[in-house]
Amino acid sequence: MPTRLHDIQLGLRFAARLPAFLRARVGHDDAVALVQRRLRSREEDFLFLARAALYAFDTNPFRRLLALAGCEYDDLARLVRTEGLEGALAVLYRSGVYLTADEFAGRTAVRRGSTVLEVHPTLCRNPWSARHLPAASGGASPGEVILDLAGLQELVCDYRLGYDAEGSSDTVKACWTVPGAGGLAYCLIVAAAFGVPPARWFSHVDVRRLDLRYRVSSDMVRWVGRMLGFDFPRPHTVTLEDPSPIARWIASVLQRGRIPYLATYPAAAVRLCQAADDAGVELAGARFSLRGEPITEGRIAALERAGVRHTSLYGATECGVIGQACLAPSAVDEVHLHTDIHAMIQVPARAATGALPAGAMLFSSLRRTARFVLLNVSMGDSATGVARRCGCPMEAYGFATHLHTIRSFQKLTGFGMTFADAEVAPILEQLLPRRYGGTATDYQLQEDEPEDGSARLVLAIHPRLGPLDEAEVVATFLDAIGRISEARRVMSLAWRSAGVVQVMRVSPSATPSGKILHFRATARPR
Repeated sequence: MPTRLHDIQLGLRFAARLPAFLRARVGHDDAVALVQRRLRSREEDFLFLARAALYAFDTNPFRRLLALAGCEYDDLARLVRTEGLEGALAVLYRSGVYLTADEFAGRTAVRRGSTVLEVHPTLCRNPWSARHLPAASGGASPGEVILDLAGLQELVCDYRLGYDAEGSSDTVKACWTVPGAGGLAYCLIVAAAFGVPPARWFSHVDVRRLDLRYRVSSDMVRWVGRMLGFDFPRPHTVTLEDPSPIARWIASVLQRGRIPYLATYPAAAVRLCQAADDAGVELAGARFSLRGEPITEGRIAALERAGVRHTSLYGATECGVIGQACLAPSAVDEVHLHTDIHAMIQVPARAATGALPAGAMLFSSLRRTARFVLLNVSMGDSATGVARRCGCPMEAYGFATHLHTIRSFQKLTGFGMTFADAEVAPILEQLLPRRYGGTATDYQLQEDEPEDGSARLVLAIHPRLGPLDEAEVVATFLDAIGRISEARRVMSLAWRSAGVVQVMRVSPSATPSGKILHFRATARPR
């Protein structure tokens, strides 16, 4: 547990660096020029980071994996020159130089042949990254990530180009997130990119319920910003159960002839559209930037029915923004990979394992201000990666690699059998709402462990849908699981006979940061 002295030190460093951050506004032309320079120097930047942050520290887990592969720095440099950066990373992956999400997080030991390594994310931190702003990770690494304002500054140009591609520079911006680094980073990035912070900051959680450091950091930004002429918003609590204040704000912006632009999670956006429809509030013409959860056709359909335009952003607390929306997408969640900040390879089908399935993305760091120095690290996500011509502005900026159908490959287990998020999402978001009513966020599968230690899967269904034949709903769910494949049919029969799936009439639960996931672990502590 961090000490108050630690918090004070963070706060002082944050306050000292914040004025320079806010004064260094990034214009469009500057952002284009900077990205072009980065794209030209990718290989040199990677090799510099490898030599200075990996090979220079014997305790770094990647240094040890590289040694096991017989790859010294000169070998790596030669490999990059002959194979190219992504080609070299693929060779390293085949030689055992990678970390799965569980290995990176320290949840499982790293085993390469007879060698066993214990890894923790702290061993992968960038030794030159400053520590300014605490952020809770919802991805690969457990616990807290400390953000560096210099690293955040480097991301501003990529965000700026994404916003400009969308045509959002003249919108009235807001976010619906949580107090702390998530919403705070959004406010700071928007201010640095456009010279004007967001107009509103809506919070899923009352700021008074959070640790003192998160309350102080948001207050500090307002105080310092006010001295520099920035009017940063105070977090205003709006829960998932009653998003009507946001609906009314959107309507008021539309009435003034402006375009409201809300950054939020897909499930929260669906809840907002449903609340607006129930209250007779018109959202048509608003624009949502979706992030932090799978963006699926079922969820997008709810936004489109409300007349809301949407774009997508993919990122991780461990490495910042990874990709921003393609404006000529072939899938609802398609983004352009920010190859100026990250290198990425994917696991081919022939090499797929349970820990790294086909399409799993492995990320490597390129920037000297990276939060973690990553080398072929999985964030627990897979995607379809393609290089194609789309004609949208992001392509013109130099981002040629596309990612879509981005999903976590975390598994839900019951009676020794598992299935993936991508398999159950269409059932929860499309089949059940079509058959029994409601929206994509009214159904959730929860893994429960009753007091007797047995396993149980709870199909949580929002009570607002009214009376339902629960046995029929379970049968519909299991029949749909069984149609996925023969293996899944066997699984569904076993679950049916064991009575594994039970309906519970409760609101699908959200994470502390307001995300409504398809799966939710609710096991009782032992």
